[in-house]
Amino acid sequence: MALNIGFIGLGNLGSPIAQNLLTSGHTLHIYNRTPLKAVPLAAKGAVVSESIGALAKNSQVVFSIVSDDAALKSICEGDQGLIKNLAPGSIHVSMSTILPGTAKELAEKHEANEQHYLSAPVFGRPEAALAKKLNFVVSGNEKVKEQIKPLFEDAGSIGVWDFGEDPTTANTVKLCGNFLIASAIEAIGESISLASRSGVDAKKMWDMFLKTILSAPIYQSYSNIILQQKFEPASFTARLGVKDLNLVLAQATAADVPMPLAALVKKNMQQLVADGKGETDWSAVATVSSN
Repeated sequence: MALNIGFIGLGNLGSPIAQNLLTSGHTLHIYNRTPLKAVPLAAKGAVVSESIGALAKNSQVVFSIVSDDAALKSICEGDQGLIKNLAPGSIHVSMSTILPGTAKELAEKHEANEQHYLSAPVFGRPEAALAKKLNFVVSGNEKVKEQIKPLFEDAGSIGVWDFGEDPTTANTVKLCGNFLIASAIEAIGESISLASRSGVDAKKMWDMFLKTILSAPIYQSYSNIILQQKFEPASFTARLGVKDLNLVLAQATAADVPMPLAALVKKNMQQLVADGKGETDWSAVATVSSN
């Protein structure tokens, strides 16, 4: 069934997800802080909203994918925010990588206004979105999840993973996943450096690993990027990588869990940013330890 869907956040990942929803036959109302990013979708039939408030009033469901906790709060709160402008019964699907505590706070505020908030952070790079091979991790009200499930397929899902009714759990899973990806990137880079400086053909070594012990997509995509040193254009920047690792470590503190590996990868990611490479792909952190 075609719906009026709002979409906020047309970044590297948001744009292809929004395009998937639009080509699935829905009326798509879009908003982005940088209006120029809305132009390609507007040319394909999306309706550009002048404000978040206007978007909210025209949408039954709103998807958002913004850079951090502060950005998410800014689109939800205030006179022009989603909370004051969505109709009762409307649904906000938040795909951003944020702290679980932020999800809890916003879910409670939406509920107080008789709206629904669903946590749905997403795993996948832009090319996965275009290929409709994204994995959504969801938590929130059971009936709302069931209602929204077909839209995840429209948005480009290959899998939807349910982590219960607590809106915080999906965000915890997302932080754990991003920590694992960042750690894998670090390990790939260190292994390539060790092999190369020991006289081993690192590409041949990784061809073997990918066909045997490390055949997962993360190792396949990032080993290729690192071996070729193709860190631009970035699908996910080092600056955002630092943000995510800060979130991981903040949640680790809240849960009283030591995470020394996360701290190490964050240190190297911060060094990458300090070296003026904050807008390169976060996989460039693999080069820090080899310098």
